[in-house]
Amino acid sequence: MSSKKVKAIKAQPKVWITVLAPKYFGFAELGKTMASSPGKVIRRTLWTTLYNITNDFSHQHIKLHFQIIKVEGDKAYTIFKGHELARDYVRSLVRRGSSRVDSIFDVETKDGYRLRVFMLAVTVKRAKTSQKSAIRAIMRQVVVERASQLNFEDFVQELVLGKISSDAYNKAKKIYPLRKVEAMKSKLLQASPESEEAKVLQQPT
Repeated sequence: MSSKKVKAIKAQPKVWITVLAPKYFGFAELGKTMASSPGKVIRRTLWTTLYNITNDFSHQHIKLHFQIIKVEGDKAYTIFKGHELARDYVRSLVRRGSSRVDSIFDVETKDGYRLRVFMLAVTVKRAKTSQKSAIRAIMRQVVVERASQLNFEDFVQELVLGKISSDAYNKAKKIYPLRKVEAMKSKLLQASPESEEAKVLQQPT
């Protein structure tokens, strides 16, 4: 048998780090994560619901995606990476005899952030192809215009909290009676090249 002694590898002590939402979500606590060193949590992602941030029960179907971009002490700070409506909620909107109108497009905010937005409109009765096309065009117009007028933080707030969907609904219902318009999903494609977030997100994994 070998006489060499195997040195015991000491496990590094783990630390708990509190993960916070971005400033535009009030630095709400999203949860805690464990790591052997604070720097190792950079770029970790997590999902939560808007309900967990606002305590508003009507927001429980809105899921939010965040990514850690900075750690200071035992606090980790995040950027909004996207959102998605719960599938059960989306299914509940579409009823027999109605039409579902989907639209997917990319937008750029006033301060240079690029996002992909998935909009959904549900009509009261079955709509014609031409009416669907008109509704789809209005949803696109509203979202693109608001993105160009707002910085990233304000755009995310209006998109997630329903302000942009409400504006699209009020314009599109003139084309055909609607039951609902929703921002069904969004995804951050690229942070502004001049932002601190971009430096972190562009690093190789």
